[in-house]
Amino acid sequence: MNAFTIKDLENLSGIKAHTIRMWEQRYNFLKPQRSCTNIRYYSNEELKTLLNIALLNRFGFKISHIDKMEHSEICAKVLSLKDEDALQERVVNSLVTQMIDLQTDKFEITLTRYIKVNGLEQTIREIIFPFLEKIGILWQTGHIMPAQEHFVSNLIRQKIIVAIDSLGICTEGQTCLLFLPEGEHHELGLLFLSYLLKQRSNNVIYLGANVPFNDYESIVATMQPQYAFIHLTSTSPNFNFERLLSNIRLKTGHLPTIISGFPTHTYYKPLPACVQFKKSFREVSDFISTI
Repeated sequence: MNAFTIKDLENLSGIKAHTIRMWEQRYNFLKPQRSCTNIRYYSNEELKTLLNIALLNRFGFKISHIDKMEHSEICAKVLSLKDEDALQERVVNSLVTQMIDLQTDKFEITLTRYIKVNGLEQTIREIIFPFLEKIGILWQTGHIMPAQEHFVSNLIRQKIIVAIDSLGICTEGQTCLLFLPEGEHHELGLLFLSYLLKQRSNNVIYLGANVPFNDYESIVATMQPQYAFIHLTSTSPNFNFERLLSNIRLKTGHLPTIISGFPTHTYYKPLPACVQFKKSFREVSDFISTI
């Protein structure tokens, strides 16, 4: 990965594209290159710079002041931030940049240290969920190489599976069926939902990724769950969201189905009565606490 569009920077930093363009015109910290068709593109280093600048700006530093800082001073100021939200965003940004640079050792150290201090569930809520939301954007737009995806996914997957196993078997709460439809292979988000559901004593039936809908329908009829959960991170080009929703409505319309993930952000058509969209992991987590 060596080139980002201005839209990628907007999605990853939270800074609107028109603001990024204005900063380019007025200040010196971003110097995008242009393609042969005159489209701006940005390097890994510029992404890292913008993440740091956006963080400082959100926590009280004026852009005109930041522009006068040396790179080392910007990094030092980021490390000096004490606000809890700033600390969390700094860790998330570190994981993003370490993934981009394939710094596997640093990535694991950063994640393990946060888990050790704050526990797994807090790390999931404060760090891994926001990280996956940003990485979901990169997956969706094709800006992650397989090697980057694999090392991140496998490391986080291992930690979550160990945590799920430590919870034992839960049968007291609601029976929840978790699956990903055909064309969806990224199951980290679904694993996190499995952990949260089991942690709250729900019975989880975990089908995993790339499940044919007919198989899912058969298991619903056999197991009679109270809820179904789907978390979409990135889908194949031939994935049809409307077909999935139509199948849910026609074949399992009695079952409340919670769908979350990045693709839900861009779907604006009416939903079947049995389907709810949760636009963030925070919304999903809040919903789980009510069942």
